[in-house]
Amino acid sequence: MSEWRIRVSLSAQKLELFDHDEIVKEYLVSTSKKGGGEVVDSFQTPRGRHVVHAKIGDQEAEGTVFRGRRNTGEIYSEKLARENPDKDWVLTRILWLSGTEVGRNRLGSVDTMRRFIYIHGTPYTAKLGEPASLGCIRMSNADITELYELVPIGAIVEIVD
Repeated sequence: MSEWRIRVSLSAQKLELFDHDEIVKEYLVSTSKKGGGEVVDSFQTPRGRHVVHAKIGDQEAEGTVFRGRRNTGEIYSEKLARENPDKDWVLTRILWLSGTEVGRNRLGSVDTMRRFIYIHGTPYTAKLGEPASLGCIRMSNADITELYELVPIGAIVEIVD
């Protein structure tokens, strides 16, 4: 039986997927352009131990646009991008994270879930491998689809410097 676990490295800009103690996949990601941090409205990527609280986007098409965790009915396109030049796109699938460390990334002004921190798809694939997000962990749409299918709700996600 698989025991999936995720480690995200802010310094390496990569996500490692473990089955028990063995790395089975590595993906390039983009975390916050403001670095690591846990405080609400910091636009930083929260560090520490988290779990996948919810999975959103079952069976949606690649490039499906989400707003407030809801499918908008749109599929990302260059035309849509031109019409919304400053939008931080959340696409394809969402793994919504919840912190597990009270006072560090859970409850109060440091609550990861209330900050709406996700692992999600992005059109900004040229920026994968470098910090560029507003706090979330961005992945290519193909990679988030693959990861989404593998990890269950409750999977551990460790975010490290």
